[in-house]
Amino acid sequence: MQLESSSENSSSRASAELSKLRRFTGPASEFWQKFLQGATELVGASRAVLAVRETKPQTAASWKKIGEYAGQNHAHRSVAAFVQSLVGMADQCALENVTIQILEKSALPGRETVALGLRLQLNKPEEVCIALFLLVESGEASARDALSKLQLVSDIPLSYLQSHAMNQARTDVEKFAESLDLLAQVDAEKHFLAAALAFCNGLATRHHCDRVSLGWLVSQYVKLQTISRTERFDRSMSAVKALEVAMEESLDQDEEIVWPRPEGLNVVTRDHEIFAREQSVQNLCSIPIRVDEKTVGVLTCERQNGAFSQVELQQFRLACDRGSRRFSDLQSSDRWFGARLASAAREKLDKVLGPEHTWLKVIGLLGCVGLVVLFFIPFPYRIEGKFILRSDDVAYLTAPFDGYIREVVVRPGDAPRRGDVLLKMDTHDLELEEVVTLAEQNRYLREAEKARAANALAEMRIAEALAEQASAKLSIARYRLGQASLKAPFDGVVTEGDLRERIGAPIKQGESLFKVARIDTLYVEAEVNERDIHELRENASGEIGFVSQPKFKFPMHLTRIEPAAFPKSNENVFLIRCAFDQKIENWWRPGMSGLCKLDVEKRTLFWILTHRTVDFLRLWLWW
Repeated sequence: MQLESSSENSSSRASAELSKLRRFTGPASEFWQKFLQGATELVGASRAVLAVRETKPQTAASWKKIGEYAGQNHAHRSVAAFVQSLVGMADQCALENVTIQILEKSALPGRETVALGLRLQLNKPEEVCIALFLLVESGEASARDALSKLQLVSDIPLSYLQSHAMNQARTDVEKFAESLDLLAQVDAEKHFLAAALAFCNGLATRHHCDRVSLGWLVSQYVKLQTISRTERFDRSMSAVKALEVAMEESLDQDEEIVWPRPEGLNVVTRDHEIFAREQSVQNLCSIPIRVDEKTVGVLTCERQNGAFSQVELQQFRLACDRGSRRFSDLQSSDRWFGARLASAAREKLDKVLGPEHTWLKVIGLLGCVGLVVLFFIPFPYRIEGKFILRSDDVAYLTAPFDGYIREVVVRPGDAPRRGDVLLKMDTHDLELEEVVTLAEQNRYLREAEKARAANALAEMRIAEALAEQASAKLSIARYRLGQASLKAPFDGVVTEGDLRERIGAPIKQGESLFKVARIDTLYVEAEVNERDIHELRENASGEIGFVSQPKFKFPMHLTRIEPAAFPKSNENVFLIRCAFDQKIENWWRPGMSGLCKLDVEKRTLFWILTHRTVDFLRLWLWW
């Protein structure tokens, strides 16, 4: 009676513990251990085994033991027979849901050793879970009673797994929401490095990582862009280079790499292993970043305490997939114009020439096109030289007499018309001289009349001669008064003579005051090197461009080549004269200079680029 009471208390206690397992929130390994212990105590078994297999493979080798519990009689002799019958009982139980098998018979009724099996309910229909129990000296009737008890608690694993899945899903949703919140911060950044730093800092904080790094594909190599909580770093450091090598290992394989490598992960982890050993990193993982199914970067996370779980890897993968497009756009827009243009050209050419060795193919194609253009397509060839504008009609205006400047009307650059006054001289002395000379003339004429009245012939002749002399002086004075104003001899432009600062200053007769040139007769006088003069043909056409207005070009044609050359700046040049093909512009002035180019027959680009070198070598190597 006391033994039966103890057994009932143990069963009640086990039943209570099994009921608590319906609300158990711990890990699955701990749940199965507690479940086996409770079920063993509930039926008074001495040993229990939990096995699972997938429904597809129907072989004994597919069974996998996931839990085992040994009661008080774990060293009983019948354990060996129980272990040997596990596979067969598991197969039978998988087909019939329950099984009872007598392992050892006894002469006494109710003293047999019995093994029983029960199929447990799981939330995964593709898996079969079997619980097998060993009952020592209990009998078949007791075994059936125990099986009935076990059937009452067979739904506990299903309740736990469903509750655990719901809790796990809730936790995953919360963690994924955190990842989306992180990406919202990344989307707020306007520059690539700032967005990458915010991304790494957020992941390091949320997942308690010691360091999170982001590398980006640049010229077929991964370059480290940013490290969490680090604004600047030295790219020449050995740790940075080793980290880039580890990132390239993940990029080359286009696979997620976790170190220490989990069982069943068939990837190369040599560089990750070296980096972890040299930098004393306990846990390491690298996640490829893909844009349009093309790997463009790698995210690497380091942590000393705690391995990376599958949920964390999923969060990293989600964050990388969600932020990859944003990072790609920012990385493209942050580069200078030339890099953006080259990248866009590369993408277009990839579609035509293929993604491998694109630039080599482009260079080869351009080289072929260049050779064709260089040797077979003729281009206009021109001879160039420096020019200056000249005028056929130039007048130098000089001082008509000694005197003083009273007024200057024009300055260099003005365009007076014919007869316009350019300068006025002071005529005060000439006017006084005119008055004095006129008075003398009148006096001599009266003296001549007086001598005529007195019949003094000699005195009359003398007075008339003096009157003629005074008349000549008067004519000279009046002529000088007429010449006191310098006038333009023709329509033209003043090219020399800024006399505004010399008003009131004396000038000498014959001193040059102004230079006036006609602009309607301007022509081009150019200097052409003697090495090119033989290329010119009669009436060759060309263009000129002024130094003052290089954006404008004006057509002209050759009219004359001077027969003799003259030395200038260590070379011989020929003077040529060219006439304009259009109306002369109003702003043109004699003396303006620039560059002229005269057309020659078309030549190949190769000849244009090499003919001077070839001519030099012909003279240098001639013997």
